[in-house]
Amino acid sequence: MSETQATVSGSKVVFLCEDRSFDFRDLIDAAHFRGELDPVWKDLSRLIVAERKADTEELEVDDEAIESAAEQFRYERDLITAEETERWLAERGLTLNDFGAHFVRHHWDKHWTDVEVRPVDYVSAPNDLRDLLLCEVILSGEVDQMARRLSRRVAARCAARPQSAGPALIAEERTRFLERHGMAESQLDDWLERLGRDADWLREMLAMEAIHRRACTALLTQREREREIRALRLPLTRFEVEAVEFDSLNSAREALLCVREDGMALEEIASEGRYPYRKPQLLLEEIPDDLQQKFLSVQPGEILEPIPRGDGFHLYRVIGKEGPNPDDPIVRKRVESVILDRHFADLTARYIHWRILPA
Repeated sequence: MSETQATVSGSKVVFLCEDRSFDFRDLIDAAHFRGELDPVWKDLSRLIVAERKADTEELEVDDEAIESAAEQFRYERDLITAEETERWLAERGLTLNDFGAHFVRHHWDKHWTDVEVRPVDYVSAPNDLRDLLLCEVILSGEVDQMARRLSRRVAARCAARPQSAGPALIAEERTRFLERHGMAESQLDDWLERLGRDADWLREMLAMEAIHRRACTALLTQREREREIRALRLPLTRFEVEAVEFDSLNSAREALLCVREDGMALEEIASEGRYPYRKPQLLLEEIPDDLQQKFLSVQPGEILEPIPRGDGFHLYRVIGKEGPNPDDPIVRKRVESVILDRHFADLTARYIHWRILPA
């Protein structure tokens, strides 16, 4: 067993805007510019260490687990046949070897929880590691988020013309960029050279980021937030609940009886039976559609009938529920996301022509 090298090419065009094309490499470099690449890069470093450890110990891959993970991937993307899977991969510059190696890496990552990782800085990494990162972000779906984020900025820049970002806004964005990367102005040329970019690319990134930030600020007014909260009052209803996971329907029913007849607390039942216990806070829109009416129909303090989930059953007791609070960070983030998604969906529809449509 040996570590498989990715064959993906970063030059595959993902979308077009006017006379410009943007490929996979543009997506990743833009994410790095925005400071969003580090978590993904650290994840890849851990995957590589885990795979190398498996190689060193000469462990055998669980073929059934790999096949199951691959089938789940295909199911989620509606890739019914092997031919459809190969075509999906080829459109993104990937091979079946890249596909299989992805699941092997993740298989070994689950095998250990104590791998020690010392990731090299992205701009200092060799090309083969950067290619492997591209393979990972495509197959993990992270590249879709990168595509959406960059396409929004590209579309905002097109819509803003001729009102481009002025020198003051560019200067502010440059300061933010240097602070994000912990970099001095004197280090910038070296950073660009190692990334394979130039000063013109950086100016474009700064301008797009400044225009995007200006657009978001103009959209996210208090009035707009309040209007959106009124429209989303029901989906943003918050439930505070107790939840216990049981391995069988009989166990869940017995626990329900203990609560209703004997007055036992769910937490006590979970502790005695060593069942997983949680006290999450949920928005109505986060609850599966088939359960929303059940949660709405109970009063605080009431417990729901056992609900099948995965291989077991869950018991939920609603502790409290309330309408959306504008000061709640989760509500605020959700509302702002709706406002921005609506605005940029319109912009990207007008200016962006997709070659590889995000999932």
